[in-house]
Amino acid sequence: MTAQKLRVAVYPGSFDPVTNGHLDLINRCAPLVDRLIVAVLRNAGKQPLFTAEERVEMLRSATAGMANVEVDCFDGLLVEYARRRGASLLLRGIRAISDYEYELQMALMNRRLAPEIETVFMMAGEAYSFLSSRLVKEVIALGGDVSGLVPPQVEAKLKERLPVRPPSGETSGCTSV
Repeated sequence: MTAQKLRVAVYPGSFDPVTNGHLDLINRCAPLVDRLIVAVLRNAGKQPLFTAEERVEMLRSATAGMANVEVDCFDGLLVEYARRRGASLLLRGIRAISDYEYELQMALMNRRLAPEIETVFMMAGEAYSFLSSRLVKEVIALGGDVSGLVPPQVEAKLKERLPVRPPSGETSGCTSV
């Protein structure tokens, strides 16, 4: 009798904030592996809206009840983190061809650094193919409705964190022509 090797996947990202597009990928990938680690990247070069700890907490809340999904935080090389966690797969979401070009470059570098770890691309669900964390932050800051694009608890945190501008049509000291 031989011991079966667990299929462990890492889904890395900034998740600033987590969107329903991210959750769609998590829900679709989780049944395909024994354990899915959603790994929040700490990137000193970026200025995130939420701290890594806040992003981890939002993800844990959004994935509560998913037995084989774990949320963690990391910095440094993704493949080194994946090795430490015993992962053989990296999950990456693709929304458009522009995503593919960037993701292909990253996947090939990761393969060069760690040939034993495979990158798996999943297409975004049609309902979320346009969705990004950046776009969500921009829409809510301009007073737009993001319900259905992020979990309700994330929407509440966004509204607390971002100053909302007046809706279009209200005067802001500018004159119309």
